[in-house]
Amino acid sequence: MNTKPDYQNSSLPIDTRVRDLLARMTLPEKAGQMMQSDARGDLEDIILKRHAGSILHTPPDRLSKAIDLAAQSRLGIPLLIADDCIHGHSFWKGATIFPTQLAMACMWNPELLEKLARVTALEVSCTGFKWTFSPVLCLARDLRWGRIGETFGEDPFLIGEFACALIRGYQGKGLSDPTAILATAKHFAGYSETQGGRDASEADISRRKLKSFFLPPFERAAKEGCMAFMTGYQSMDGVPTTANRWLLKDVLKTEWGWDGILVTDWGNVGRMVWEQKICANITEAAALAIKSGNDLSMTTPDFFEGAQEAVAKGLIHEAEIDEVVSRILRIKFQLGLFENPGRPDVARQRTFIGCPEHTAINREVARQSLVLLQNNGLLPLAPAPTKTIAVIGPNAEDTSNQLGDWAGNSGQVEWMRDGHPRAKITTILDGMRAHAPQNWNVTYAKGCDITVLVDADAGTFPDGQPRPKVKRLAVPNPSQISEAVAIARKADYAVVVIGDSLAQNGECQCTATLELQGGQLALLEALSATPTPLIIVLINGKPLCLPETVQKAAAIIELFNPGMCGGHAAAEAIFGLFNPSGKLTISFPRHVGQQPVYYSQIRGQHGNSYADLTQDPLFVFGDGKSYTTFTYSNLRVATPEVAMGGMVHVSVNVSNTGSREGIEIVQLYTSDLVTSATWVNKELKAYQRVTLREGETQSVRFAIPVSALSLVNAAGERVVEPGEFEVLVGSSSRDQDLLRAQFRVTCS
Repeated sequence: MNTKPDYQNSSLPIDTRVRDLLARMTLPEKAGQMMQSDARGDLEDIILKRHAGSILHTPPDRLSKAIDLAAQSRLGIPLLIADDCIHGHSFWKGATIFPTQLAMACMWNPELLEKLARVTALEVSCTGFKWTFSPVLCLARDLRWGRIGETFGEDPFLIGEFACALIRGYQGKGLSDPTAILATAKHFAGYSETQGGRDASEADISRRKLKSFFLPPFERAAKEGCMAFMTGYQSMDGVPTTANRWLLKDVLKTEWGWDGILVTDWGNVGRMVWEQKICANITEAAALAIKSGNDLSMTTPDFFEGAQEAVAKGLIHEAEIDEVVSRILRIKFQLGLFENPGRPDVARQRTFIGCPEHTAINREVARQSLVLLQNNGLLPLAPAPTKTIAVIGPNAEDTSNQLGDWAGNSGQVEWMRDGHPRAKITTILDGMRAHAPQNWNVTYAKGCDITVLVDADAGTFPDGQPRPKVKRLAVPNPSQISEAVAIARKADYAVVVIGDSLAQNGECQCTATLELQGGQLALLEALSATPTPLIIVLINGKPLCLPETVQKAAAIIELFNPGMCGGHAAAEAIFGLFNPSGKLTISFPRHVGQQPVYYSQIRGQHGNSYADLTQDPLFVFGDGKSYTTFTYSNLRVATPEVAMGGMVHVSVNVSNTGSREGIEIVQLYTSDLVTSATWVNKELKAYQRVTLREGETQSVRFAIPVSALSLVNAAGERVVEPGEFEVLVGSSSRDQDLLRAQFRVTCS
């Protein structure tokens, strides 16, 4: 009588099924389960011969074949299919592409973040994918780093807040939910602390600094139930993250009790041989990676042979491999892949992907992400019988720059060379034409280019990953500038859409400067010489150093990379169809040499300015204007003395003193006034989005647990030290925008 093996019996406990399946597996099958392979290769070799447990970068037309091949394998172990669905289903044509992480962070709205992640999960889960490499928990530091736009900004507390919101949205009601996708907290940890802004350079971070600022968001993600982590490319104190047993095993898996799966970043195991050169061969590298706590090796094909050879040579024991494979299999059982391997569902795709409901959420995300940085009173544009608006600039019609990295034709995949469907994307020019009042005229001139393509085939890195396309900076084109100046002179207003390009953002695409590049400075000089007021709209992957021609503009709107609906958001804001409420989660330097400019600086430096320049950023963390005005008053600490384990209760009055309803993001910071080791000047601890009608005042209340007032002392211990504290509440992190009051933490 034929009976199904225990691992195929869904009524049995998962641990029972894992033990049964593991006992049936050969060493090659176990080594294969630890591999995550690039699905653009030979699928039969990857799945049937090398037994890969996971694949990524799978072209849409190969998904069903990959799933079928796994079902045909000796044990029928399903694949865990992953992709970089960073701000939407990045590489699925017509999927909903949201603003990038840096943009969506400016909403300060975890509820909406969770909703957009749920949209992404619904779209991803019906296409064959069950795993996204998101959210990014890297802490923005050197703004020249090419991946700043993938971060939530410069504050560890907000990074944890927003990451947990995305994790909840991705994983839904639990991994067994058929619409859930596995979330990934990355890059664990310290990857963003670069030298000179250069990607994957040695990160000089002490363990105390790592514990203080870089690890807390990841610990929150682990507690939130994020079941996958990804390591970074960098090394710290001479140890590549892939080999950092203290970080991966002692902290993540032992101290935090985390039991998910840990995947390396692209080629990290092989990089220890050919790039970082701490291992002589792949056998040594595979053994070191396994012993250090890694579970899945992303795109190191010879890991398959290396892991088996490591067992044969006694570098590792098969029992160590069994421990890793058990975790991988457990996730697959939790996701229900043995019962439903997640074949693409065309009917669900027609229902969900890019549907009107998802587009409506995307438009709201784009609105709330928009930050009004400057306004001399010109905006919103006043009604008039007829006006002319000149839309000018290299990013006014550039769909790729608007969507940002990890979307469509941003360079990571070859099956979307033309990007997402043009009809799905509303550029700034589209938005101005769609929302301009009747009888208003909208004209357009590009004005300049930022970068131009030199060579479409840039070759590959040693691990086979494509190198970024070679581009060079454009030079000013006199005829383009003349055309732009001509339409600006004939217009009542000029909306100038500038920033940076995809060639200046992403992996391996760090910049030496933060200046506006290409022909943009020449264009701005020419436009500023006209009498037409300039409304600057920024589309950029990172904060830029803005020249005087921009700083003197009538208005500045920051969009970062606003996704498919960015044009609607910009135009609606300009015409006053909604009141901007976004606030920066990252500071803007005046000069690249001011870095680092994040608000939470360590106390102790001599003075507060350079000999030749202020240290104050141009725009600070928490900045963002509205079409109304808000005032703060009557800051009170109801608990002037509070014991360990207690709560600090704070209230402040916030008044709308302007002429229309608005949303204010009320920010609460604390400062530990005397500490046993050097510490930051202030830290964000709480915030609230408050809607106020014209003339309305609300008492905004906060309750802060004393445990949130901790620091990492010189011994590396996270503790709350008794003594005097200051609470600071206001509209931004700028000192003059904050009210202050004191309280005391006692030992009992």
